[in-house]
Amino acid sequence: MDSIVKLLQRHQGFFDKISKNMYLVAIKDGFISNMPIILFSSLFLLISTLPAYVGITLPQEALDFCNKVYAYTMGVFGIMVAGQTANSLATSMNRRMPAGKAINPSSTMIAAMCGMLLLSVTNSVVAVDGVDTSVFDTGFMGSKGVVSSLISAFIIVNVYKFCILHNVTIRMPKEVPGTIAQSFRDIFAFGFSIIICAAIDFVCRATIATPFANLVSTLMSPLFSAVDSYAGMAFISGAVALFQFMGIHGASVVMTPLNAALYGNPTINLEVFQAGGHPTLALTQDFTSFISGLGGSGATFVVPIILMLLMHSKQLRAMGKASVIPTIFGVNEPVIFGMPIVLNPYMFVPFLLAPMANAVIGKAFIDFLGMNAPIYTLPWALPGPVGIFLTTNMQAISLLLVVVLLAVDFVIYYPFCKAYDLSLIAEEETGAEGESIEPVVDTKAIADKMKSTGEQIKVLVLCQGAGTSAMLANALREGAAAEGIDLVSNSGAYGSHYEIMSEYNVIVLAPQARTYYEDMKADTDRLGIKLLTTRGKQYIDLTNDPKGAINWILDELNKD
Repeated sequence: MDSIVKLLQRHQGFFDKISKNMYLVAIKDGFISNMPIILFSSLFLLISTLPAYVGITLPQEALDFCNKVYAYTMGVFGIMVAGQTANSLATSMNRRMPAGKAINPSSTMIAAMCGMLLLSVTNSVVAVDGVDTSVFDTGFMGSKGVVSSLISAFIIVNVYKFCILHNVTIRMPKEVPGTIAQSFRDIFAFGFSIIICAAIDFVCRATIATPFANLVSTLMSPLFSAVDSYAGMAFISGAVALFQFMGIHGASVVMTPLNAALYGNPTINLEVFQAGGHPTLALTQDFTSFISGLGGSGATFVVPIILMLLMHSKQLRAMGKASVIPTIFGVNEPVIFGMPIVLNPYMFVPFLLAPMANAVIGKAFIDFLGMNAPIYTLPWALPGPVGIFLTTNMQAISLLLVVVLLAVDFVIYYPFCKAYDLSLIAEEETGAEGESIEPVVDTKAIADKMKSTGEQIKVLVLCQGAGTSAMLANALREGAAAEGIDLVSNSGAYGSHYEIMSEYNVIVLAPQARTYYEDMKADTDRLGIKLLTTRGKQYIDLTNDPKGAINWILDELNKD
């Protein structure tokens, strides 16, 4: 097992490069930025569908209201993804552009949204009350059109890049205000990119009589169907865990290319369910969040409970207590980095095996026991058992699935946790290991250091999904309040920070966001922001020690 871990370590740089690919990062950012749409619209979808399941009939006016809110939020999700993906990709490309040349991210965002409509929407004329009325098909404006959204974003940004690099632009006199001059500089790039998108759709309609979005959906269907198989679901679940085991955010690498299906399939499942059928598409965001990833990557829901109740080493018992609540809500970085699971030979097998087993069991419940595949996209931070129950429309069989998954995960994890526990007990008995949480902090030194800073410290903590970053941000707020230190802190997901980062003078990257250090450093240096990074165990210790977190921030600032 040690040889496997060493092999993974030798190739970690290669996997880091994959995770930093600017197209994958742009796709991830495009979805993360639009998560409020998904989460907000899902609430209205739940309101409109769940009451009927328990025998409550809502007034038609209430149903119409909920359906309208859903239609004009999730129903235009694809358009928003196109814009935000282009914005992120343009920002990443600007870091690699020659000095004096830059792509306008706002312009690419607008162009990508227009391009997506050109690639996806079909206009027609129908008679309404005897009057010919122009209408358009909205079917691909939502999650079904996400692949077209990404293609539009990639085309637009690369056309802009070509025009900027080759000076295909309109130059205005220096007396013209900057914003007006920028609009003229973007005219050719905007025009060419829109013409290209329109031409692509025209060719598709002229040759095969179908819109481009429908063609792409048809071509991608075999791939998504293959991934939706038992082998496919087990493979992607294990692949996510493998990257996570190396300290790389696995979902960003493995799941990002599948986002079109992950967010589009629930819509298909819902349509089947509302038509009285049995939804069977397992490849959804909720399946990966609540079933294969029960308790986070590696299906670690039971791990803190095992550590807290059944282990005997001081380190594991303390870590179980510290990580049980976050893990219940899907934030399992405390146990991944604090136990640690990352690059721990004892935990390699169960960390990969548990999510793969969960994926196969969950799909079997759908195929053979009549359980609904997820028909909603719920907040990933819901406790896994609650998420499973709700996303299947509160089926009783889903509760049985929860029991089976927890039992299987316990059987998988317990022997390996026990073996690791015995090794730690031996080390503790020889004095090699001790309690690793709650380090001693000199609070007087903190106050003295604060006086020397002279200004308010504004800290932004970034991770992959905003869950782990909130833990350190909360610890910093708590420590600052206890010590009377003028510090404010906030948390966010990497990719949604571009518009707000200038408001802070310190940015902290959580362990799984360290991959983006070089790109972030270019931005923070330009804005004069202090950039800090953390290692796994160090980060977890800081989240559990508010005073120590404050002390660490001040120590880093005093190094300048």
